[in-house]
Amino acid sequence: MKWLVRILFALGLMALLGVASVVGMYYYVKPELPSVAVLKDVRLQTPMRVYSADGELISQFGEKRRIPLAIKDMPPQLVQAFLATEDSRFYEHSGIDFVGLARAAVNLVLTGHKSQGASTITMQLARNFFLTREKTYIRKIKEMFIAWHIEQLLTKDEILELYLNKIELGHRAFGVGAAAQVYYGKDVKDLTLPEMAVLAGLPKAPSTLNPLSNPERAMARRNVVLGRMLDVGAVTQAQYDQAIKAPNTASYHGAEITLSAHYVAEMVRQQMIDLFGEDAAYGEGYQVYTTLNAKDQRAAQQALINNVLNYDRRHGWRGPAQKLEGWPWDQAKIDQFLKGQDSYQPLIPAVVTAVGEQSATVQVKGKGQLELPWEALSWARAYIDENKQGPAPKSAGEILAPGDLVYVRPNGEGWLLAQIPMVNSALVALDPHDGAIRALVGGFNFELSKYNRVTQAKRQVGSNIKPFIYSAALDNGFTLASLVNDAPINQWDRSQGYAWRPKNSPPVYLGPTRVRIGLGQSKNVMSVRLLRAVGIDKVINRLTDFGFDRDDLPRNESLALGSASLTPMDVARGFSAIANGGFLVEPYLVDRVEDGYGKLVWMASPKVACSECEQLLAQGAADQPVTLGAPTQALAAAPADQEEALSAAFASLQGQPEVQDQGNWQQQCEVAPVGANRLAKRAISAQTAFLVTQAMESVIWGGGNWSHGTGWTGTGWRAARELKRHDIAGKTGTTNESKDAWFSGFIPGLEATTWIGFDDHQHELGGSTNFPPLADDPISGKEAGAKSAQPGWNAFMKVALAKIPEGSFAVPPGIVSVRIDRATGKLTRATDFSSRFEYFKAGTEPTEFARDSLANPFDAPPAQDKQNPDDPDLF
Repeated sequence: MKWLVRILFALGLMALLGVASVVGMYYYVKPELPSVAVLKDVRLQTPMRVYSADGELISQFGEKRRIPLAIKDMPPQLVQAFLATEDSRFYEHSGIDFVGLARAAVNLVLTGHKSQGASTITMQLARNFFLTREKTYIRKIKEMFIAWHIEQLLTKDEILELYLNKIELGHRAFGVGAAAQVYYGKDVKDLTLPEMAVLAGLPKAPSTLNPLSNPERAMARRNVVLGRMLDVGAVTQAQYDQAIKAPNTASYHGAEITLSAHYVAEMVRQQMIDLFGEDAAYGEGYQVYTTLNAKDQRAAQQALINNVLNYDRRHGWRGPAQKLEGWPWDQAKIDQFLKGQDSYQPLIPAVVTAVGEQSATVQVKGKGQLELPWEALSWARAYIDENKQGPAPKSAGEILAPGDLVYVRPNGEGWLLAQIPMVNSALVALDPHDGAIRALVGGFNFELSKYNRVTQAKRQVGSNIKPFIYSAALDNGFTLASLVNDAPINQWDRSQGYAWRPKNSPPVYLGPTRVRIGLGQSKNVMSVRLLRAVGIDKVINRLTDFGFDRDDLPRNESLALGSASLTPMDVARGFSAIANGGFLVEPYLVDRVEDGYGKLVWMASPKVACSECEQLLAQGAADQPVTLGAPTQALAAAPADQEEALSAAFASLQGQPEVQDQGNWQQQCEVAPVGANRLAKRAISAQTAFLVTQAMESVIWGGGNWSHGTGWTGTGWRAARELKRHDIAGKTGTTNESKDAWFSGFIPGLEATTWIGFDDHQHELGGSTNFPPLADDPISGKEAGAKSAQPGWNAFMKVALAKIPEGSFAVPPGIVSVRIDRATGKLTRATDFSSRFEYFKAGTEPTEFARDSLANPFDAPPAQDKQNPDDPDLF
């Protein structure tokens, strides 16, 4: 009996010591234990996803892919697979499975190896959130205490939901939602039983048991999971027998990018970091909706790529990218080599394996062997420089040799020999009403160069500057009918010791010429004379009104020819102010940001162009709430007597025909009521903007009557020929040494600017001219805004405007139209080809009649009607 008492006493003492040890260990590690209260407000790290305005996925940022799911949205069989494999007693223990611990202890004694079998799902959750994966006793003790705390705070379903969303499952997939997408391209609800079993087998070793890296081990692990599900009754014998025979159906599924726009994605990434910080931007699961229109973006990318490749092709073949040493190579070596070569869409690397008389055989990366016929090769005249190419080749051997590394690109049903272009380009399109970026391409290929030329490249703008200078002239005594002397300038520069002789390109001079024609034909000397007449200080002040940085504007007369260096975004913003009636809007790309649950967390609030709003506010409507709602930024909530004006304001603000539902607009407007602070500031008056637009329309359509010899061609005539619509205004631009070429243009609801040139500033584009070259020009020389930049603009606009009906530029109040004589710009009563109607600001229209309007046409003209090229009034 005494021995029994002693045993009981010893056992009691051991129990007390055990409890004391546990308590002691708890207080020992307590200072190092994290607060698990954060689990009540847990934020699962999910990637940022970037979308176009119409919902196409552009990019995904963040190291961890995760699709958070509620437990009720997970298939019960998937949950059972994880429970059967990882913790079959999950709903029975309190975070620590003492049965499992005992089993692990026995295993340690018998084998000398530690086992993971004692870890419950709650303990794994504790480790994943708070601890490392090191296998030490102290970490295991901490893990158990944290697991016990978790069980006190959360329900079993909450714990399981966190676990299934948090667990690492390989290939950067965290949680079952992401894993289902990565391995099978499915939502979890669409997984089959074998696929569920594969996912449930991954937590043990996600890097070595996943079905992509090690299919055989993954299938063996899947079968273990199915066996455990059978043991616990989660599947029937028939389900088990069928599932265990299923093949491995896994394949890698990346983020489902439907709109590839790398330059845009990078801009969004940087803005999100600026707004929310790096950790939040990458891990909070933000859904970022841009202002981009997917159709327009695709059109812009294709237009830019084709234009760059066409330019490159015009200037000749520079030879293979590389000549492979030790040729000939066997097929395996060629394939291995090509795997290491990058593609630059649409350019794909290829190795020339054979050359015929007028054909070549190439091994193309990922495509196998292809035949290039003579039509794919014959363009490749040898490149000499940007102005000169060699003679046309007569055989394929003059172009290629076996062992050459080249690039090819798709061309209809076939393929075309190509090369990585030296020239580069940029294109940006804005909604001029609020500055929303509808399309943006920062270069030929993001992988070749991440330099975003839209926002980072300050390049000389050439003649693209002239509409802004003309706007200053129209506000300082000039009209579209004013005569300016189009004659050579020869000015001695004492400081430089030489004469400055700006010239027209081509060097054709018309003498006294109307301002409209001067801009339409991009007359350089007329631009200089206008700058002189207005004064350089006034001109620079006007250019800053358009948002151009004063530091980028040289304070000399070369400014009139475009010596200022601006980015394409700067230029597009400036032209938007002309397109929208004179308001300076701010370009923006991110429209709104939502969290992972679709809740709005940030929204753009752009200032907008709205002449009607401005008028209402000026009339005292500021006493009433004025509402501008995204994305249409129209006007609402005004008194009943302003209803018609408001409807007109709404109609004028619609850039896209598909968003003209006024009822929907009013509902959107109620979201963001604002006042005059949402109106963009004015750069120029509505009247000046309209007159500049008129002159820019002449850039496209020219003017006059060709049958009577009075017609003339605008430098942007290609847009008229290709787009065949009259609501286009534009301007070509070429720098003095042809290092940069531009085209900017707009319709009432869309502005686009494109630039083409060389990043190193050293190369010329191939000859300078602002005059439209003939259609059969040789491929050398005569590169300029009209030939180099405008084709990309035309191609983009052809797609962007396809579903937008032709409109017109609204005539603002304060504009009058009178018939003028084409030769003198004065009033006329003639109605033949010698006259035209011209627009003027009210009060600036001519008051004198030209000679052809005299009562007796044989009377001599009065002295004031005589035109003298040296007249100081002609500058």
